[in-house]
Amino acid sequence: MGLPITSGLEDAIRQTQRNCDISDARFGGVFSICGLALRLRDLYKWEKGMPPWEEGDPHELLDWIGAREQYWDTLSDRDYAALNLNGRRMDPFDLESVNAALSPLGAYYGAGYARGLKPTFFIAAIESRQEIAGCHIYILGKEMARDLLTLPALSQDRTVLLRRESAQRFLWDQIAYAAPSSRRPLQIAMNACGITDQRPSALRRDLYKLLDVQESLHLRHELGEIHETQFERAIWEEIIAAFALTRVELLTRHVKDLLADTHTLGPLRHVCETRSVAGLALYLALADQLAKILFPELPGSFDEFRRTGDWAAVSQAVDAGRAAALRHAEAIVAIYRQGRDRNDPGSIAAHINQHFESEKGFDA
Repeated sequence: MGLPITSGLEDAIRQTQRNCDISDARFGGVFSICGLALRLRDLYKWEKGMPPWEEGDPHELLDWIGAREQYWDTLSDRDYAALNLNGRRMDPFDLESVNAALSPLGAYYGAGYARGLKPTFFIAAIESRQEIAGCHIYILGKEMARDLLTLPALSQDRTVLLRRESAQRFLWDQIAYAAPSSRRPLQIAMNACGITDQRPSALRRDLYKLLDVQESLHLRHELGEIHETQFERAIWEEIIAAFALTRVELLTRHVKDLLADTHTLGPLRHVCETRSVAGLALYLALADQLAKILFPELPGSFDEFRRTGDWAAVSQAVDAGRAAALRHAEAIVAIYRQGRDRNDPGSIAAHINQHFESEKGFDA
């Protein structure tokens, strides 16, 4: 049963979608051609109400993309607009005020900055709420406004947002376009979930089993990120802002992600404590190439675990990954502060890149 769309909620959806479109118009050019095409495809499916496994008519998709790019041309110089709700004018990044207006309507409003400092906005139906480890957890369902980014989860202050509709689309694409190195752990994760028939037509029926594991991983990642204190949030944000859309941003984000994943509350500690084969395998399947380079111990420990069933090897690998992440974080912060104090930003990127290039096996 869908969320009733009242006039107030309809206004919020319309205004938020406009800001989503402005953000996409401004930042669509930062993606690779392939990356933008995949994001546009996801946005098209969402707009048309299509499930992730349905492809539709390719000619209609191409026509829609052409029309969307023409529409973006009219928005590229527009500013993000304030939201007018309940007779009040609200800044689009004022989460507290906007959610005070939308929460009684059963909807959650999200706004923030994603990779490359792309502004991202969405409105989704609230399915449930709970408290874990001092954090507010929102389980969100149907999305009524969104931008190009299919983000399955995110955290803001001490609030974790689990976006189930985006998570389903994200996971299906990860399965459909799995890299060769991800296919084996993905198959192991499915087997551990009891998904024996992995043909696309059958997988649709059992996808929820894998989605439950994915949601647990994302929840634990966000909890780890909220509670992680070893990479000071303020300095991390300063580095990201100074080096948006560069290799430094990518490396810095991955180091912080690894700290979150190896935190006491993080997903890797959790899968070791719960002995979740599906969780460990899916974590590896979803890890990108740079994550595997930064954390080379984990794939090897997984292979050993598959041979012996000994979780100690995995736990030791997690310890090693955390030690490496701490060392990388300390180096990034020290290099950044030295360059900032000397007013020499050009040296920062060079020295951070040199730090990682000195690592054995690092060739990203």
